Amino acid sequence: MTADGPAPDPGPARDGRAVDEEGLAETFSAVARRLRHLSRQTLEPWEINPGHARALGVLLRHGAMRLSALAEHLRIAPRSTTEVVDGLEERGLVARHPDPADRRAILVTPTDEGVRVGTAIRAARHAEAERLFGGLTPTDRAHLARILRALRD
Repeated sequence: MTADGPAPDPGPARDGRAVDEEGLAETFSAVARRLRHLSRQTLEPWEINPGHARALGVLLRHGAMRLSALAEHLRIAPRSTTEVVDGLEERGLVARHPDPADRRAILVTPTDEGVRVGTAIRAARHAEAERLFGGLTPTDRAHLARILRALRD
């Protein structure tokens, strides 16, 4: 019951039970935790953390870019991007080069080893996703993708 009258009926769930937003949030959090755990496990062979893997993936998809552009893609602060790139550079996965269009600026590019590792990570993550989502029907996958995009946006 609310101040305005009875609480609105959340409507039936697929199995006929009422949708419980608190339970939905808890389930969503549990799935997110499982994804983070699987991601860390998947990255263990390369001794790389998820933030570094994301940055390497962006560089593989988009090519050489300035730190500021990488920060925008990753949606993190430029200072944090510097730390991520430092870590990748220490591992020999990226290199910094002067930007030919502006010699004051620096471009970050994946090295050959970075391309090799990034490609292997992408394949491992694809297999990880297939294991996680493989039990869903194609229709359920499409619905889940649509719902997640709506929540993200």
